[in-house]
Amino acid sequence: MAYLNSEHVKTISANRSLNTGDTPLLEYSSVYWGVHAKRELSHYARSLALELFQEDDCHISTQLLLEQEDMDPWSLGIDFRFGWLHCASLFGVDGLVAALIEMESYDINEGDFSGYTPLIWAARNGHEEVVKILLGRKEVNPNKPDDEGQTPLSHAASGGHDGVVKILLGREEVNPNKPDNDGQTPLLCAAGRGREGAVKILLGRQDVNPEKPDHDGQTPLSYAASNGRDGVVKILLEQADVNPDRPDDWGQTPLSCAARNGHQGAVEIPLELGEVNPDKRDNGGKTPLSYAAWFGRAGVVKILLKREEVNPNNADKYGQTPLMLAAMYGHKRVAGLLQSHQAATTGRSTS
Repeated sequence: MAYLNSEHVKTISANRSLNTGDTPLLEYSSVYWGVHAKRELSHYARSLALELFQEDDCHISTQLLLEQEDMDPWSLGIDFRFGWLHCASLFGVDGLVAALIEMESYDINEGDFSGYTPLIWAARNGHEEVVKILLGRKEVNPNKPDDEGQTPLSHAASGGHDGVVKILLGREEVNPNKPDNDGQTPLLCAAGRGREGAVKILLGRQDVNPEKPDHDGQTPLSYAASNGRDGVVKILLEQADVNPDRPDDWGQTPLSCAARNGHQGAVEIPLELGEVNPDKRDNGGKTPLSYAAWFGRAGVVKILLKREEVNPNNADKYGQTPLMLAAMYGHKRVAGLLQSHQAATTGRSTS
């Protein structure tokens, strides 16, 4: 903190033309000062932090920090919005967050260059105490979304921060079904990332719709299956009001999504637990087996070929069978499996 307050650092332009090799302590100090402050904030360190907060929000340290957060503030120039309250909330230093709020020089609901409010930064990183401090202010808007329409609850659910999810759901004004700009609800975000705890918490609410699709018609089950989140797939299929065969706007079922991406567990679970049609066609006439063959998913092909309801010779609207798709894309192992299955079934039928 003393280094970040030094005249040497203060003279560094916020426009990045800097070789951090010339200032070896700068990058570390920028990225980790808050980590140390969260562990233990001495009176002296608090004073140094508040001294730093008197500086302009475009201090070089905040830009280096955001680069570590996989964000690119450099393209935004020196006028990007990212205040010290956002910074303290990102790190989760509750003592500094409280001090900054008491100064009353910050808009607690102000979004930064991505529309992230201090509450979003705290929720995104699972800082429960900071979330409680921010929610304790009457003027805070717990539903305010970022530029992509994601609310603090969406960020907490996506990150699997169950404690923050519970805290936010304790507020009556928080909408647990609020979709983002792509139509993705907090439940869908959690399902796609395999956050089982957050999924269970959200499903425990009677006002959460477990079938609410995004703008492409994909449900939480579709996302979980597409990403191979086996635990979430099982949790969702145990819900009485979840349709395991519900297609998206392209007609693809969760089973087709799992088959396409080669997630064997996400294929086996619905076949065992749900009343699914393992041979259901999408809008183009492709079945789950077609997708598994197309993308060379040999393990999934084996699973599907064991089902009597699966017809390995089903052709899509272009006349392409699973065997043709496997051959066209050079998947020799899958082609061999399909040929062997065809020979075996032909032999049985002849005998």
